[in-house]
Amino acid sequence: MAVATQTKPASPAPITVTLSPAARTPVADMTAPTLEPIVATPTPALPFDQELAMRVRQEVERSIQRSIKGLEYFNSPDPAVGLTPKDVIHSRGTLKLYHYRAQADEVYRVPILLVMSLVSKPYILDLVPGQSLVEFLLQRGFDVFMIDWGTPRPEDSRLTLEDYVLDFIPQCIAKVQEASGEPDVSLVGYCMGGLLSTLYAATHPDGPLKNLACFATPVNYEGMGLQRQWADPRYFDVDRIVDTLGNVPPEMMSQSFDMLRPVSKAISQVRLWDNMWNDEQTRAFRLFDRWGADQIPFAGETFRQTTKDLMWANKLVKGEMTVGGRAAKLESITVPVLHVLAEHDHIVPAAAAKDFVEMVGSADKKEIVMKGGHVSLVAGGNAMFRLWPQLDRWLAERSV
Repeated sequence: MAVATQTKPASPAPITVTLSPAARTPVADMTAPTLEPIVATPTPALPFDQELAMRVRQEVERSIQRSIKGLEYFNSPDPAVGLTPKDVIHSRGTLKLYHYRAQADEVYRVPILLVMSLVSKPYILDLVPGQSLVEFLLQRGFDVFMIDWGTPRPEDSRLTLEDYVLDFIPQCIAKVQEASGEPDVSLVGYCMGGLLSTLYAATHPDGPLKNLACFATPVNYEGMGLQRQWADPRYFDVDRIVDTLGNVPPEMMSQSFDMLRPVSKAISQVRLWDNMWNDEQTRAFRLFDRWGADQIPFAGETFRQTTKDLMWANKLVKGEMTVGGRAAKLESITVPVLHVLAEHDHIVPAAAAKDFVEMVGSADKKEIVMKGGHVSLVAGGNAMFRLWPQLDRWLAERSV
């Protein structure tokens, strides 16, 4: 066999050899054949101009729907809320005690009394069918009651923590016992409703309380962040506010909450318009927006007390809190305790709530930290799949 020799070029440039089909055929030539590259066949796609046209048409349609539905949004009445069937079994002043009608064939022995904040309407826990914590609990077999504090009148400005903790709540618990025929009651409190429930539990260690569940409940006011700074006693004259106004107007409270996130309202309005074409998102926005704007005055003397004893002196976490002469120590609470707080809560930051479970004297106690904010913790899609099932499981084991 003849061996061909090649002279190595002086430069490192690559050598290109072109072989004819005839030269590639004989095996004896020992010459490697040239392989054709394998090219994957691409998935057919719309030409760029067609894809762009589809996007334009979609955005035009959404713009039209925004305009149409925007007119409907501003011209239609507020959505109906708080529709779960109920009966008023007790009233006193503005206070109403609701007993919700059963929706299950079998009911747990221990009834639940829901306690709301003093400055918020209670329907956040009973928005609409399918998005109601009250309805969910009824369907899961619980006997559900709720305290609706109502809107304080000018003469109610003299109400104090003693009135709520040592009078109103105990009286409502007695009415729940009477209606249910059971000696035990579970309290479930949200935000300041959780605080009132906690103060009741701490001042009634031998009372009929069976379980205590709280959501976003502040106990350490050092963790209240900007709210604590704005209420600095050097600049915040709470006595002048209460002595001049009586009840604290809801606008003052809502504006202070808005200042915690100054651009959030503007962003929410932009998002509303951007999603106006989407009926489901618009409906959800409207429900929460109505509740957020539907706040009520804060009873003046109670506001003065909470500002001085909690926001300024931080007495509860220090073990120095008293209500009507009764010590309100967290360590006195020995019933089963569940506390759920929101990771991104701007009204009751986790730093203000996280000491609760650690400080109570209960052997059976549990803390759960969940994604979400102050409102989405208890209502809406997140709550339906996160908080509600957790509350159901926890109460079910302790309500027989």
